[in-house]
Amino acid sequence: MQRWRGLEDIPQDWGRSVVTIGSYDGVHRGHQLIIKHAVDRARELGVPAVVVTFDPHPSEVVRPGSHPPLLAPHHRRAELMAELGVDAALVLPFTTEFSKLSPADFVVKVLVDKLHAKAVVEGPNFRFGHKAAGNVEFLAEQGKTYDFEVDVVDLYVTGEAGGGEPFSSTLTRRLVAEGDVAGAREILGRPHRVEGVVVRGAQRGRELGFPTANVETLPHTAIPADGVYAGFLHAQGEAMPAAISVGTNPQFDGTERTVEAYAIDRVGLDLYGLHVAVDFLAYVRGQAKFESLEALLEQMAVDVQRCREIVAAEG
Repeated sequence: MQRWRGLEDIPQDWGRSVVTIGSYDGVHRGHQLIIKHAVDRARELGVPAVVVTFDPHPSEVVRPGSHPPLLAPHHRRAELMAELGVDAALVLPFTTEFSKLSPADFVVKVLVDKLHAKAVVEGPNFRFGHKAAGNVEFLAEQGKTYDFEVDVVDLYVTGEAGGGEPFSSTLTRRLVAEGDVAGAREILGRPHRVEGVVVRGAQRGRELGFPTANVETLPHTAIPADGVYAGFLHAQGEAMPAAISVGTNPQFDGTERTVEAYAIDRVGLDLYGLHVAVDFLAYVRGQAKFESLEALLEQMAVDVQRCREIVAAEG
């Protein structure tokens, strides 16, 4: 899959394409419906499928300080889109100047002049352009002028997550923040993932017999509620069953929230400086402070066994 950063990265000889536009944070099951439709439409028309997204999140530019926690960084979104068959991903730098583009100018500058859209695929509530003034009806009118079709896809999926609320990035962020990683997994269609570089921490886990990878997470990452989770630690191309701790280490009067993953039954791992990913499968228990170090160690042994069982049940 081709990846472009800005309109100037698009090849000058780029032909017609099918385009879908959105933040697509998380590439959840609702997003997947739209993207798959765009890919299918592109195959029908014999042209590439392109996803257009933005960096930073538009809300950060329109309302500084309101950047939402991110469910997936752009490189992860691109991987997920490629798995769905997308041919190219265009990340547009979302600046104050860009935010002032009228819907009509956005259509011409992005869809017509650069991507030569043959069809555009969106959800029913899609908004774009200055002050989100453009909608799918306006887009369809523009399509008549500039020779592209507009397909509107119902992206609403519901399940048990969130008590039956329609799946959305907002709902997923809320569930992650509450520690409901099982609910987030239902919406995403895969476990919620946190990425970052392994840094040196206090190394207490090593001293206690449970050496952990202390993950310095990427900016604006959606991090689950404090507690212990079962999941996987992905490093050097390997997915290792893991017991994951999120929190401030109250046993040692910590103040900084950390994400630490213990690779179960692995000895001698040296992951310092490596970029790793942590997948959250299930919530095990909340963060707690114990009466003694011995009580903490006993609980950690119980936690690791529970995590071992949960991951093993994944088959």
